[in-house]
Amino acid sequence: MDKTLFLQDLTRLEVKNKDVQTLYNEISCLAMKCGLKATQKPATKNAYYLSMEFLIGRSFYNNLMELGVLEEAKEILAQKGIDINVFEEIEDAALGNGGLGRLAACFLDSAAGLGLPLQGYGIRYKYGLFKQAIKNGFQVELPDDWQKFGDPWSIRRENEKRLIKFADMSVWAVPYDMPVFGKRVNNLRLFQAEGNEEAQKISEYLYPADDTEEGKLLRLRQEYFFSAAAIGELVDKHIKKHGRRFDNFSEFNSIQLNDTHPILAIAEFIRLLTTEHRVCLSDALEVAKKTFSYTNHTILPEALECWQSLQIKKILPEIYSILMKVYVKQKDEFARLKCSPEEASDMAIYSADKFSMANLALFVGNKVNGVAKLHTDILKSNLFKTAFKYYPEKFQNKTNGITQRRWLMLCNRELSELIDNSIGQDWRNDIQLLGQLESKVNNIIPDFIKVKAEKKRQLFEYIKIHEGVDITENFIVYSQVKRLHEYKRQLMTALAILEIYKSLKNGTIKEFQPSVFIFGAKSAPSYKRAKAIIKFINEIADKINSDEQTNRLLKVVFVQNYNVSYAEKIVAGTDVSLQVSTAGLEASGTGNMKFMMNGAVTCGTMDGANIEIVELAGKENNYIFGAEVDEIERLKKDGYNPTEIIKNSDLHNFAMSTLIDGTFNDGNTGYFKDLYDSLTIGASWHKPDQYFVLHDLQSYVDALLKINSDYKNKNDFALKQLNNTANSAYFSSDRTIKEYAKNIWEIMI
Repeated sequence: MDKTLFLQDLTRLEVKNKDVQTLYNEISCLAMKCGLKATQKPATKNAYYLSMEFLIGRSFYNNLMELGVLEEAKEILAQKGIDINVFEEIEDAALGNGGLGRLAACFLDSAAGLGLPLQGYGIRYKYGLFKQAIKNGFQVELPDDWQKFGDPWSIRRENEKRLIKFADMSVWAVPYDMPVFGKRVNNLRLFQAEGNEEAQKISEYLYPADDTEEGKLLRLRQEYFFSAAAIGELVDKHIKKHGRRFDNFSEFNSIQLNDTHPILAIAEFIRLLTTEHRVCLSDALEVAKKTFSYTNHTILPEALECWQSLQIKKILPEIYSILMKVYVKQKDEFARLKCSPEEASDMAIYSADKFSMANLALFVGNKVNGVAKLHTDILKSNLFKTAFKYYPEKFQNKTNGITQRRWLMLCNRELSELIDNSIGQDWRNDIQLLGQLESKVNNIIPDFIKVKAEKKRQLFEYIKIHEGVDITENFIVYSQVKRLHEYKRQLMTALAILEIYKSLKNGTIKEFQPSVFIFGAKSAPSYKRAKAIIKFINEIADKINSDEQTNRLLKVVFVQNYNVSYAEKIVAGTDVSLQVSTAGLEASGTGNMKFMMNGAVTCGTMDGANIEIVELAGKENNYIFGAEVDEIERLKKDGYNPTEIIKNSDLHNFAMSTLIDGTFNDGNTGYFKDLYDSLTIGASWHKPDQYFVLHDLQSYVDALLKINSDYKNKNDFALKQLNNTANSAYFSSDRTIKEYAKNIWEIMI
């Protein structure tokens, strides 16, 4: 990009009497105009990343940084009387729910930054997940109209729209291109559904409620819609360049399926080749096996999609036919492999009148990867044990990563400058050089403490504006920000806080360092227990924050509408990262990596990427507690009695009793009683305390209090934090994407 041209245009830009929205759009358009002028050599082979979510966040600051003009733009605008921070009121592009979508965005960022040809495909939702408001402590979902300020970072490609056919309707898939700037300009292509009112619903909301048949069919339409649009486009491009020869398709294209949502792309690819281009089924299947790869993100059964055959037959009869044909091929292969009936059933694409998307990807996929070492081990030894037995060469691990461009250089410029002053600026281009900081940490402890204090000040100011909670700057910041799910155990943190509060009230805790617990999370609209936990946390916050006896020592904040922009402030200002999922259930996590990179210690279980964080930064620089996977498996098998644990601890009994003794008000919903019952007597679908909250609670409280005690020695604690930053380079998505490029996609710069 010619920076000079952009800076000249920005200098000439008239700002008088223009509102923030107008300036945002005009400056963004100037940046787009210059950024897209960059010339680049076409790639011999491209990789394509199909994902239901891309949690992009706000593009303005990140793109200006990637284009190398952020600081100069800041100065030019200041000269015109404009504070560049005014653009923070622009909505995030919240086209994702959590780690899955944020990972996809990080991967695109890293690929462009490294000069690797990776293009994204997804859906251009009219509304994001939802905008969360908290009313009387309850989550309220509001439409997230992320385009209300305009969308200057997207280009509509009207002449490239495609017609997607369902049995009962046809829908136009109109592409919008969002350039991803770096050493090369890659592209995120999002398809918008257009046509009649029913057609438009397909791209209206991310994850529509699927608790009705209508909702399930809409979700199925969404998944086929963008997968078919992407595959149709790629097949047409191949034909235009190479003719109707498909045996070489995988030499030029590698397609990564991000979880089970886009796996219908496999069936659509085979459908196109066999029905429209006269390729025999066996040959089409072989091409698909060389082209597609699958990333698994979870071992939770509810996230491993299975579609009823009647649902697919109803709206996608041709896809139904293809799936059944592939299933016949699969049975033939199982016969050749001499699989037992039980093994064949375990790996079957079609079983009990359902199609398993994961099994389709396992059968066809060239490579299958987990997203952390422990997660991949569990896939091999448990979830996909049979498939690993017969197809071991397919399985790989690709531990997740985060882009240091957004999650350190952009969100924590103060720490980035401190690193520059310590080891030079080359780490900004080669993140592995960040490891050089380890030998320098003792020299920069006082400066780091000042940086952390400044980031806390900024965070507390933001919280004051958005949540109305005052926090003084001497508070330790503990943060648990992520999707709300029972296995992530926000409820355990809430109970631990209550026990600490009780101990402060009765004076059994001495010399307690002032602490604030920050939560940020959205619950799926139909997930009642998750919404109950949000209400419970807000009730706790109201009680603790208003208690004048203790609120100078302990506070709780549940931030509303947690999103990428909020996360940028929280990860930079946090001292302690709470990563407390039940061991064996968190595939990887990426929030843990963001906190680590910004100098937070991890207080967590040996789960997901926490294991690798501890291996790299040292157990002595983090706080590990709770049952590990082997013990969890034993408890699942042998059982345990959570009511005995409550009975034997006055503090546990106190914390649990608040759910049922009227201490807190759930608005007569019965939510809190259900939470209590879930831990003590279980439900028809699960045993008591299925996520072992009470089993790990005491060791969790002990870990939190140990952190609080250690924090008294500011220098020693800062040393722990700095050692985490110095050892965080491995968790850059640059490393992850290089591994995908080399070992799965076989693409090069």
